[in-house]
Order: sequence, then C-alpha cells, then structure tokens
Amino acid sequence: MPRVSYTAPATVDDAVKALAGAAGLAKVLSGGTDLLVQLKSGRLKPDLIVDTKRIPGMIGIREEGDYFVIGAATPGVLISAHQPLEHAYPGIVEGVDLIGSQQIQGRCTIAGNLCNASPAADSVPPVIAARARAVVAGPGGRREVPVEEIVTGPGRTSLQKGEFVVEFKIPLPKPRQSDAYLRFIPRTEMDIAVVGCAVNVTLDESGACTDARVVLGAVAPTQVIVAGAAEALRGHKLDEDTLQRLDSAAQAACHPITDKRGTIEYRTKVAGVLARRAAAIAFDRAATRGATIAGAV
Repeated sequence: MPRVSYTAPATVDDAVKALAGAAGLAKVLSGGTDLLVQLKSGRLKPDLIVDTKRIPGMIGIREEGDYFVIGAATPGVLISAHQPLEHAYPGIVEGVDLIGSQQIQGRCTIAGNLCNASPAADSVPPVIAARARAVVAGPGGRREVPVEEIVTGPGRTSLQKGEFVVEFKIPLPKPRQSDAYLRFIPRTEMDIAVVGCAVNVTLDESGACTDARVVLGAVAPTQVIVAGAAEALRGHKLDEDTLQRLDSAAQAACHPITDKRGTIEYRTKVAGVLARRAAAIAFDRAATRGATIAGAV
C-alpha cells in the first residue's frame, strides 16, 4: 500500500484547511469501512486522509429544534441503539442495520455510506425519504443541502475541494408519519442490494395518505425519488388499486444495469414488489403510531 499522510484535526475549521490545502487527493475518514478496503485493494490512492472523529459533535445524536441531528461520524451501532430515533424513523435504522456485519456496525456511518456514492447504499434511501438535509462545511463556510443532492453518480459527489459532511438534520416526524426500508440481496446477509426501497408516509385519521416519499436504490446511477409513486399513494388508503399504481410507478422509474446480481428486467420487477411491501409496512407503522398517540390523549 502506498504511503499516505494522515491527520486528525480537532475542529471543523482545521479539517477544512487540511482538505483544501492538500496537494493531491484528500479523503475524509468518517467510519472507514469502505475507505480502508479501497486503500488495501489499491483502488484508491489518496495523498492525505483526514480523520474527523476527534471533532466535537461529529459523533452523537441529539434533538435540536424540529430536527434530529446526527453527527457525520456517528457509527451505526449508536444509531441503532438510539430509541427516540428508532421510534421516529424505524426505516432509517433498518437501512443502517443492513450495512455489513456486527463488526462493521461499530464503524460504519451514514456519511461514509452516502459519500462512497454507491447506488446500492442501504442507509441513503430512507434518509432521503425522510427529507433529511446534510450540513456541509467548506472553505466558504457551512451550507445545508438535501441529501439527494450529494451523490451525482457512482463514486461521485457534489462536494467541492475542502468540503465534507458535518452532520445530518432529519425533521421530527408528524403524529401519523412513519417509514420502512427493504432490500433484496442474492444471499441471506452481508451483500449489496439488487434493489432497495424506502417508503415514508403520513396518514390522516381515516388512514388515507396525506404525504409520501418513495426512494429506490440500486436501480439507477443514483438513488431515485419516485414522484409518481408518491402521487399514487397521496389521497388514498392502501388498497389493491393503490398498490398496483405504486408498483407501476416504481418500475417505470428504474434505469438499472444487468450484472451478476440481476438483469435489468429482474431488478425492475423487484422494485415494484419491494415498493408494495415497504408501503404496507410504513402504512401499518404510521397507523399504529396514530393509535398510540390517540390513546395517550
């Protein structure tokens, strides 16, 4: 493995300076579960690694105003153990829980999963479905962007030189809002998705959908927000006609490739099936949450 410089700054400003001042390729070490593998295999040859885990606030979850705020270096094991977040967004926790093994969970992060820029990243669709925003620090200061604007293609992001993700802001859910994430893989565990699907819905008192977001993974160069699928759900209960419209919209949004995990036709069909199943789970969770809140009043 070629010699690589390493630094572990104590502040966001110092991290920005290190990234912006690097003469060659600089990479952020958030969790490292992708980065270290790429280094060992020779796929990636950075000149500098900037470890952000020592910066205060980069690890941890807090409620701030109307948001959950997740530090970009927060490992999956802490996200899964955070009961308020798991209650609010079980689908996000489901996505994070599917990143690798138990050992990987001690290191993997949403920021690393996002910025690795794989179309098959499991934590990304449910975070996008929750309308989360990424806080990005750089030479020009801080800016907030929707998470879906970070990845621009396989292995590519919109982050400029000197920029890195500091944290994620996830809106606190409404009373009858919930989500679900499902993926299909060839093996029983520890594989990457053939298709992933996140569904986030808000229901009224009658059980009809008032708001929805459906996001697919592994069916296009980036994660896909399926506007037609959300439209199929809004204003409706989850009957067979609604499910069929949802299925059709999910399939129509797919632009996958054929590889060893599945053909274009197979991935497209699975996207519709997963959309149906994830929607059923999300609707059930949202209805249950509404019933729980009503019973507590």
